[in-house]
Amino acid sequence: MWLTGMLLFISLAFFAFAQAASARNGAQSAADAAALAAAQATRDELVDGLGQAITTGEGDDWLDWLDGAVATPDGEAEAAADALAAENDSHVSGFEPDEVNGYPGYWAEVTTDYTVGDSIIPGTEAKHAKAEATAVIKPRCSLAEAADPEKVVEFMCDGDDEPIEIDPDDFDQGDLPDASALFSVHLAD
Repeated sequence: MWLTGMLLFISLAFFAFAQAASARNGAQSAADAAALAAAQATRDELVDGLGQAITTGEGDDWLDWLDGAVATPDGEAEAAADALAAENDSHVSGFEPDEVNGYPGYWAEVTTDYTVGDSIIPGTEAKHAKAEATAVIKPRCSLAEAADPEKVVEFMCDGDDEPIEIDPDDFDQGDLPDASALFSVHLAD
């Protein structure tokens, strides 16, 4: 009889740990999604900024935009993180721009809106899982060191067979490739 009771207790304890692990996995998925959404929103802003820099010819050297070094969050990144966290039954409890190996990115901490649930471990019914993730924006293109922003610039991006050519004197925003061709977004290791 005591053996049956002990096996039942052990089974319930494993169930409680499985509930906690499930909540933690849900929180990690939400954190990953939130950080990636923020970085993707900024990647899109980078391409828009690049197009404006080429068109106006004012301000920063437009070649710097291809390095991703001028990423400036304007609130869309955090809104994108909030939206993706909400789709995963969670909310962003911490958010800030980050840098990993010289590349811009975002750190997001997420807390689940749901709890671990009832179990034999007291207090778990009110515990929410938390997780964090960092996503980075990495340029995919390489320029020749002698590239002149006043002249036609040709550059190659990872995975492309044909070079991309930009003529600042004859430029239209539609001349730029998709943001994902210029910058990759991935979770930091």
